[in-house]
Amino acid sequence: MATGLVWHERYMWHDTRHAGGPLPAGGWIEPHVHSENPDSKRRIRNLLDAGGLLEQLVHVEPRDATIDEVCRFHSRAYVDKIQALSDDNGGDAGFLTAFGPGSFEIALRSAGGTIAAIDAVLDGAVDNCYALVRPPGHHAIPDSGMGFCLLGNIAIAVHHARQARGLARVAVVDWDVHHGNGTQAAFYDDPSVLTISLHQDNCFPPGSGPISDTGSGAGAGYNINIPLPPGSGHGAYLSSFERVVVPALRAFRPELVVIASGFDASGMDPLGRQLLHSESYRELTRLVMDVAGECCDGRLVMSHEGGYSPSVVPFCGLAVLEQMSGIRTAVDDPYLPLIAGNAGQDLQPHQAALIDQAAALVAQIA
Repeated sequence: MATGLVWHERYMWHDTRHAGGPLPAGGWIEPHVHSENPDSKRRIRNLLDAGGLLEQLVHVEPRDATIDEVCRFHSRAYVDKIQALSDDNGGDAGFLTAFGPGSFEIALRSAGGTIAAIDAVLDGAVDNCYALVRPPGHHAIPDSGMGFCLLGNIAIAVHHARQARGLARVAVVDWDVHHGNGTQAAFYDDPSVLTISLHQDNCFPPGSGPISDTGSGAGAGYNINIPLPPGSGHGAYLSSFERVVVPALRAFRPELVVIASGFDASGMDPLGRQLLHSESYRELTRLVMDVAGECCDGRLVMSHEGGYSPSVVPFCGLAVLEQMSGIRTAVDDPYLPLIAGNAGQDLQPHQAALIDQAAALVAQIA
């Protein structure tokens, strides 16, 4: 199994300014470190290196997305605005999305890195690929940034797969703890792209991602939200994949599967209240690889999103890339027994009731 990795040091130079966690500094918020800082992403790459997996992955060189590629999803007015701010001293792209000078160019390389990952898989250079990109993208909407996201990396890359590479059907599965509202918005009326988001119920954006949002027009039935209750653990996520995600992918039969890979549903993340651990992500990866093998010759791309525990996130990322590559390193996750030992890891009745509702939506997919 040849597994690609998209990485560029420049991703780590995106500046999210001083903040008090996710909120801007000022007033009673003492300046500190922004939640979306380079640490957790760089430490994934460092653990891959220290554990010996990095040298066994295929480096996929990112490129900058073009303005025309970006404007397949974003409005030209929005792109011009953030480019001008970036050329000056930075600014605000939208709700909770501050950025510094030069971040527009880094965001172009982040979107372009996800495009490069898709091209590498479609060209057969690798069997699957992980785009370890930054800034993230799944909250950005056509005319605004949101939730630390400047450009919709996956939305832009899927438009590329459809329009430039000629794919007829693409599926996006988002396991970030926050709702993938931007990706949903990109394809809400489009039956050629199945979008599935597993997220903590009403976490972020506020009021976003109810189970009742299932698509509109020709895209009705091709958007599935699984808003899991806070405190959902390994059992709830495994059941969601077995009962909703895998059957939906089998029914849709995409030519490519793209994962919005956030690790903020882990049990020690400061911006989520879920209970996943590294073995959870390994198992979810196995399940999606199996169904991708059935539907699209294993063509699978992951694009990095959130995950804000610099201690735990690297072990989640390593588990995913070990599963993708079929290479198990000697690294042991020291946080695994702590998180897996939390009460509530098994599927709970109220979680199962929500998953029952989501499972009923699979029948709408043609």
